[in-house]
Formats: sequence, C-alpha cells, structure tokens
Amino acid sequence: MARKKIAVLGSTGSIGTQTLDVVARDPEAYEVVALAAGTRTDELLEQALRFKPQIVSVATRELADKLSGELPAGIRVVCGDEGLIEAAAGAGADTVVCALMGSIGLASTMAAIEAGAAIALANKETLVSAGHLVMKLAAERGVPIIPVDSEHSAIYQCLNGEDRKAVKRLIVTASGGSFRDRTRDRLKDVTVEDALKHPNWSMGAKITIDSATMVNKGLEVIEAHWLFGLPYEQIDVLLHPESIVHSMVEFTDTSVIAQLGNPDMRVPIQYALTYPHRHSSPAAPLDLVKAGALHFREMDLERFPCLRLAYEAGRTGGTAPTVFNAANEAAVARFLKGELPFLAIESVIEQVLGKHRALPQPELDAILDADRWARREAASLF
Repeated sequence: MARKKIAVLGSTGSIGTQTLDVVARDPEAYEVVALAAGTRTDELLEQALRFKPQIVSVATRELADKLSGELPAGIRVVCGDEGLIEAAAGAGADTVVCALMGSIGLASTMAAIEAGAAIALANKETLVSAGHLVMKLAAERGVPIIPVDSEHSAIYQCLNGEDRKAVKRLIVTASGGSFRDRTRDRLKDVTVEDALKHPNWSMGAKITIDSATMVNKGLEVIEAHWLFGLPYEQIDVLLHPESIVHSMVEFTDTSVIAQLGNPDMRVPIQYALTYPHRHSSPAAPLDLVKAGALHFREMDLERFPCLRLAYEAGRTGGTAPTVFNAANEAAVARFLKGELPFLAIESVIEQVLGKHRALPQPELDAILDADRWARREAASLF
C-alpha cells in the first residue's frame, strides 16, 4: 500500500510539530513531501533533514538562500507567499495540513484545494475570513475538509453517519483559558507570562492568548458555522474546565452525543490524517474513574465580551469576521510585545468592528483589503 503524501504548512508551530510526531510514529504510512515555516529555520532544517521533503518553504529570500546551503541538493527551497502556495499545491500531497497561524494560510489552503488535496484544517482564520469561498471551492473540487481543532474534530466524529437534518444544536466546549476563574477586575494588570499559562493544553503563544480572551472560541463558532452548515442560533458554547468532553451534538430526539478524551492534540491530528480509519494513538487513554467528575458552566458573555463580538461578526457576515480576526491578531501581537494591556485587546476589536462597514459576499481581494485595513486600524488605537 502506497504511503500517504503529507504537506505540513506551519511545520515548526505547535500543531506542525505534533503532526510530524504522529507521522514519525508510523513511517510506513506517511511520506512528508513539503514543509513550510516562517522564520524558524533551525527547527525547519532539522525537520527537513529528518523527513527529506521535496519542497521547503520559508518567509524570505534571505532565509531561503541560507537554508539552501545547508540542505541536500534534492530538496527545493522556496519563499514568501508564492513559496507557501508551491508547498501546498506543488508537491503532489494527498493531504495538506494547514497549521499556519493567522490569515496568511488562506491563499495556500485555496491552492491546495484547487490541486485536489484533502485538507486537514488547523487554521481557523481560513474559514473565519473566507468560509463562503473555501467551502464552495471544496465542494466544487470534491475535496474533504477535515478539522484538526479538537472541538471541530469532536463534532465531525459525532456527526458521522447521522442525518444532519436531525441536529438540534452543536455544543462547543471551552476550557476558559488562563483566567477562567478570575473576575474582570482581576484582569487589569495581568502579564504576558500569566496569560501564557494555559491550564490544560500545550499550544502556541497566540492561540493561548486567544483562549484567555475567548477569541479562540469565537473563531471556532464561526468556523463551525461554515464546516457544518448551521446557523449561529444552533451553535452554543459551554465552559468545561476539564477539557475532556471536546464537544457535543444534540439531536432533535434530545439525544446528546459527545466525544471524550484526554487533552492531546495528536488525537485529532491523527484522525484527520487517517480518516475514515482509526489507528492506535500515542495519547494516554482516558480514565473516567481517575477524572472523577466533569463540570459545565454557562458561558458569560459579559465576562468574555470577545465571544459576544464573534457571534455579532458572524451574524453580520461578509467582511465582518475578517475584521474581527485581523483586529485581534494585531492586538494580540501588541499585547505580546508589551504595548497593550490585556483588556485592551477586546477594546481594540470592538472599536475596529464599530468603524467597519461590512461588505456582503466578498471576493478574495476584498477580504484581503478588509484584513489589511483592520490591522492598520488596530495598530493605531491606544
């Protein structure tokens, strides 16, 4: 049986490295044909020497020139936006793992779909910014989009074999992030170091901050709307501190089907790579007796206003979700640099959204324009 050809976009990030861990555990099943990263060339060099892909992509020409001198002649080094597209669509991948952070992953994901590759999607922003374009193109090309986020993977699994017309609602669970038990008064002076201490998951810096603000859950709600074709009124969020129930689906007969497991991203990553089959996993099995109890709380949209803003942007549609996402990315980058206090992130998002007049059914150019505009606005506030 031929090995499945895998391209990993964002290979040096948290999802990318865990994807390669899954691949390395079953070398007879997978062949890595492309790796793409930004500027972390030391890690990328190690990955390229280990997995020997056809194509390696980096952010700039300077980095590409440096890397070319350290890699075997058979590995082609490309760069920039065109390099990402080449890595996504030019190596003949069967499955492209889209794990780039932010809206930079949109064009390469579209290119991979055009090339007919299955998409293992870990980049929320792709569907948040251009869900109507991505899902339409995937349907036209007959390309499956299999979610890697633990929450969407859970829903995807819960819906297997079910009649979509019988779905009453999706229930997306949220850990609550680093500050889930703090009141808003206790958030005024939190530090970057405080925000990066996620209680359950091991993730990159940006997504960990998004978890603390609940932007991450807002992005997941918008993504779920596109992945599963349900209106926002049928997508709910519950606070679940243990992160064992990854999400649930309630059906019209009141049955609720949930997917459970220990917090380990290698499980949904592997499921996306092996679907529709299941292989043995390196993750620790769930021991419900040891877990003892599972808790759920209603989501407080006053405590977590970014989730409210996400619902509002999603319902507005058009370019509003793009602006929500871009303003957040810019604000989080400023917070991580010490330029903004934590609570200013939500203020930036709300003010930028307030200035924006959403365009309905935007094409890609309009989406990119809205993205750039929102970043400029977010950079100028406070």
